[in-house]
Amino acid sequence: MKKNNIKFVIVDNIKTLIYALIIAILLRSLLYQPFYIPSSSMEPTLLVGDRLFVSKFAYGYSKHSFPFSPPIYKKRIFFKEPQRGDLVVFKTPSDNRTDYIKRLIGMPGDSLQFIKGNIYLNKKKIEKKEIIESINIRCGKINLPVKIYEEILPNGVKYKAVYNSAGTLQNTDEYIVPENHYFLLGDNRDCSKDSRFLSEVGYVNKINLVGKAQLIFFSNDTIKGSVLKFWNWKKSLRTKRTLKKL
Repeated sequence: MKKNNIKFVIVDNIKTLIYALIIAILLRSLLYQPFYIPSSSMEPTLLVGDRLFVSKFAYGYSKHSFPFSPPIYKKRIFFKEPQRGDLVVFKTPSDNRTDYIKRLIGMPGDSLQFIKGNIYLNKKKIEKKEIIESINIRCGKINLPVKIYEEILPNGVKYKAVYNSAGTLQNTDEYIVPENHYFLLGDNRDCSKDSRFLSEVGYVNKINLVGKAQLIFFSNDTIKGSVLKFWNWKKSLRTKRTLKKL
């Protein structure tokens, strides 16, 4: 093969790789992005080892829709209001870099307060009923004894939330959600850093929204074995969670 031909093939392959990279970045930024769940803060809804597809167009786009959050635009375009109960991926306000996923409970202008272990949204207690169910809930590397509840938001969204049966958060000051901000909680209420922790997470600006979790496409129990240990898949793979809608 002549040198000119070799040069042409190399250049052509480089162009193909660049085009493929651009397409991948666009798909990841504008349509769907995969995310991995590394913590137990959203159990039992999301488990450590779950891998999700997150819709990037659900709430419109901001700089955080793109890799490394480039400072190309300070506002949000094609904005669509999130709904109560959504599982929202967002950049933490403390560093604008770390991805968290929590459940949206409070909208702009809402008031929230924990009173005797119950959540009061705009002075009305969020309806909940205890579920008698055997379930394994983690908090880090330990198993957490919990009480399980089905909570029902004012818009009818239902989900399971768990509270430490050995002692849970009882009372807080009242939170008032600022304009253009949201209040998000982990479903594993006593093992979650969320909007209750104002210095670490706090109220989340709409600019910081990354997307809405839509689907679990793969799940592997990391305590029972790494996904790389294929000989242990029978124990570690959670096949019932594959393609589970959220």
